[in-house]
Amino acid sequence: MLELNWINLVVLILASYRLTRLIVFDEITSFIRKPFITVTYEENEAGQLVESIEFKGKGLRYWIGVLLSCHWCVGIWSAFCMVIIYQFIPALHLILVVLAVAGAAAFLQSRTEY
Repeated sequence: MLELNWINLVVLILASYRLTRLIVFDEITSFIRKPFITVTYEENEAGQLVESIEFKGKGLRYWIGVLLSCHWCVGIWSAFCMVIIYQFIPALHLILVVLAVAGAAAFLQSRTEY
């Protein structure tokens, strides 16, 4: 059974947060999203850039595009993967820690932008 203390829970939360952002938003993983979605930016009346997402294809391809554009959806799967790694693959715990540190840094950085 899963035994989880508070520090491991925090690591899992932060790792899941960072993995979710990595998949849904980061440029470095755009190659994952590219076969399924097209993202364009248009300027609105106020001069601000507005993101527009177009899902490609039909059926499974369309569904994957919708999934990859939804941080709530990817977040569930990211959390699931992090818990599976924590519970069953101790050799990969370093990945959890790296993602957690990156997640904490990203969160703090987003709170300190001007």
